[in-house]
Amino acid sequence: MNGFFADQPLLLLFVVAAIGYFIGKVRIKGFSLGVSAVLFVGLAFGAVNADYNVPYIIFELGLVFFVYSVGLSSGPAFFKSFQKNGVRDILFVMTMLLVSTLVAVGIFYAFNLDAASITGIYAGSSTNTPALASVINLVNQQMPDQSQSLTEALVIGYTYSYPMGVIGVMIVLKIMERFYKIDYTKEREALKKQYQLEDDLSSRAIKITNEFVEGMSLRELNNNYGWDVIYGRIMSGKKESLSHWDTQLTLGDDIMIIGSVETLDKVQRELGELSTNILKHDRRKYDVRRIFVSNEHMAGRTISSLNLTEKYNAVITRIRRGDMEILAKADTILEMGDRIRFVAERKELKKLAELFGDSYFKSAQVNLFSFGLGIALGLLLGMIQWPLPGGMTFRFGLAGGPLIVGLILGAVRRTGPINWTLPYSANVTLRQMGLIFLLAVIGLRSGNTFLASLGAGSGLIIFIAGSVLSIVAAFLSIIIGYKLFKIPFSLLLGFMSNQPAILDFATDMSGNKVPVIGYALMFPIALVMKILFAQVLFVLLG
Repeated sequence: MNGFFADQPLLLLFVVAAIGYFIGKVRIKGFSLGVSAVLFVGLAFGAVNADYNVPYIIFELGLVFFVYSVGLSSGPAFFKSFQKNGVRDILFVMTMLLVSTLVAVGIFYAFNLDAASITGIYAGSSTNTPALASVINLVNQQMPDQSQSLTEALVIGYTYSYPMGVIGVMIVLKIMERFYKIDYTKEREALKKQYQLEDDLSSRAIKITNEFVEGMSLRELNNNYGWDVIYGRIMSGKKESLSHWDTQLTLGDDIMIIGSVETLDKVQRELGELSTNILKHDRRKYDVRRIFVSNEHMAGRTISSLNLTEKYNAVITRIRRGDMEILAKADTILEMGDRIRFVAERKELKKLAELFGDSYFKSAQVNLFSFGLGIALGLLLGMIQWPLPGGMTFRFGLAGGPLIVGLILGAVRRTGPINWTLPYSANVTLRQMGLIFLLAVIGLRSGNTFLASLGAGSGLIIFIAGSVLSIVAAFLSIIIGYKLFKIPFSLLLGFMSNQPAILDFATDMSGNKVPVIGYALMFPIALVMKILFAQVLFVLLG
């Protein structure tokens, strides 16, 4: 069997991927390794036989697919965070990363470690596989004669420090929650003014009984109250029509409104009472249909730019994107694979389906022209050498180049006829496959050395060093964020969630979705900067 797997690298790759993915799904007291389990299975197979290996090009392909697809999906949020959230959040993320890097430098000298080991520990304690992969790529490009030994040291440091990168942060979060006596309900109410913290969307028919709003248009209503809702059909007497901003309310009208349950309660209190006329069940004139966005000319454009109301008697109420349902605002940008919920005259639905494509098959396809061109641009950027103090040079490499280009193109979304974004389903698949490939290759190539480090006892030192880095950096980051930057603790939980398991833990702690907001703000910035910080840490200490 040993010789068989050694002679069948692709079979070996997918066996490791399958077993790792299965193990990663196992949850013990709410904790699971997730896709990172592929790395540990790869280490186990590599430890069994040093000849178990796969071509290095698979690692490079996996890395490029992963970082580029992450860049495309994170680009809008990455650049939006600079505009919406101001200097505070960005400065804190940079400070958090700088603190963890300085702690890593201190551990480097205190434990007398080498540059590769401490860089691996840094990547592992922050559970950041792309950062590890970027340094491995840097080593292979600039130090090919030492690449084997340095890669093994990097992976050993990453592997031993990874568990405490998750568990250590969880422990710190729980301790600091009790120390600061956090009131999550109070924080959530305060944050609702700044962030969209709505529950799952619902719809409700409301009868207008409040004389104060009689004669008021929906535009005036929106300006006065600023409710985060969408207005659908309205029944005025026996006349049913679709609402628009100039629609005026009269007593006795029944209007269908879409929003969160909490917001709908507020709207009902101001407008009147729950209607017994359930408009959504009446499909005689107006019908409801979900239509897939599979026409590339529709993707990457805002709803307002489509001018649909000028041509069709239809209203977009909500959009399903992956597992998330969002209200259809004028500035909402459509993406390939979105499922749009239309309320329209029955005769208009077929025309709308033709306009948007409505093909599940096409909505999941990858445009290989834009995808290939974007990756090519990223690879070219990664090849450029940037000067550093002391005569050294720095390259973004296979990790940084495609990631930066992906962020830019993801934010731009469209250049003339070229749609840069990927369908949601395709993006998730490419990202997952890329991560699995690079984790499997890293594990297989380092398993034998990992086993040797266990026997020599050096793994215990690295584990202790990783634990110190994870816990100390987490403590300092929370103190700085909560006391110096005045960031609400529930939002801070999301900033500290560098791994999905931590985010799940933080969400359970807070009992609301505020940590998810923090995670979404932190993730793109932290992912990019950790890749750069890891490379700089390795170069400077080396």
